[in-house]
Amino acid sequence: MTREWDASSYHRLSNPQFSWGLKVLERLRLRGDERVLDAGCGSCRLTVELEERVPKGSVVGVDLSHNMLRQGVAYTDGRLQLIQADLQHLPLRPGFDGIFSTATLHWVPDHSLLFRSLFVVLKPGGWLEAQCGGGPNLARIHERAETITNCAEYRGFFAGWRRSTHYETPETFEQNMRRAGFVDIRVWLEQAPAQLADAEEFKQYLATVTLREHTDRITDPMLRQRFLDQLALKASQDDPPFVMDYWRLNMSARKSR
Repeated sequence: MTREWDASSYHRLSNPQFSWGLKVLERLRLRGDERVLDAGCGSCRLTVELEERVPKGSVVGVDLSHNMLRQGVAYTDGRLQLIQADLQHLPLRPGFDGIFSTATLHWVPDHSLLFRSLFVVLKPGGWLEAQCGGGPNLARIHERAETITNCAEYRGFFAGWRRSTHYETPETFEQNMRRAGFVDIRVWLEQAPAQLADAEEFKQYLATVTLREHTDRITDPMLRQRFLDQLALKASQDDPPFVMDYWRLNMSARKSR
């Protein structure tokens, strides 16, 4: 089993996710009195930004991670409604004007269940504006990680394992959204490389965010450090160095009236 998120480190290191999320927020056309669901609110950096855009409305943050929500409570001084729940089975009544989500949906195992669950909690005419990893997201770093973990000294840690994240195509996302009942669907990919400062930040980022499942499985501390060092050495030879090869899958849709 993968451990809980290191939420305080994620909060500190998640500037790429924050910057992408701000761009998604700019796509929203808000009156200011909406009730909005932040689906996968994490440590609530973006939830706070969303709340400021609906001064006469309200925001509910949902996340599966207890640690993330605890960090979110500290960051927001407990003023927001935060709920621990699985996005595939939201324990919420219909009534949301909109759903906002970033850097989350690629962690959800079943996208058919996911979009049905999101659809149900929206009001008629409600909107979905979201972004997550998709297409060739992080292909280079995952290829390098797989090469290392196939070596004899690491192989035993990864026997029978498959990573949780899955980066689907725009076509697959659109199909699942349409089956759930969404209309006016737009789905598109964009390249969004993230530059990290140096080898140390790169390794912290891998262990906390991108390859946290990998480092969880390597229970030998020396081998775990060697794994990160090998990846940092490869990244130092890239031009430019220490860049995460991110691709973001954007989606926009609504529930018919």
